[in-house]
Amino acid sequence: MVSSPNPSTTLDPIGAEPRPLSEWLTTFHLASVVLDPFTNESSWILETAARVLRGFAGSAVRVNFVVTASDDEARAFLGPMAKEFLVFADPDRAFVRSLGLTSLPAFVFLRSDGTVPAAAEGWDAMQWRAVAKSIADTTSWSVPSIPAPGDPVSFHGTPAVA
Repeated sequence: MVSSPNPSTTLDPIGAEPRPLSEWLTTFHLASVVLDPFTNESSWILETAARVLRGFAGSAVRVNFVVTASDDEARAFLGPMAKEFLVFADPDRAFVRSLGLTSLPAFVFLRSDGTVPAAAEGWDAMQWRAVAKSIADTTSWSVPSIPAPGDPVSFHGTPAVA
């Protein structure tokens, strides 16, 4: 069960100084897609995840990827998306553990008060749409199309922690 993370958990943006989660939530909510770059499942959802996050560009939410790898590995996995999006490296999976995630990829909405009103683990279009709807309702934004042509079929994902 996904839970509200410890606000002191450090988030490490690639190419910048790490800061506690509480500092990332002072102005905006977070819409995070959490990926394990060493699994096929995370690569299958990458383009879909980017499309969904782009749908919230300009809203009152910081869209981001959390990649369970080093900065260099995250850049290599995301390619040009590493410059387009805010990317947090989580090589020791501290943030993943703090959220209580059990399966990756995951789509997690964190409100600025540190709570998690919606999350989806693995890829199920209806579950991801529910997370997107929660974000849209909170930020008075429109919901991106989920599913869309070219999206993968549903899959469970892989273990979030060993």
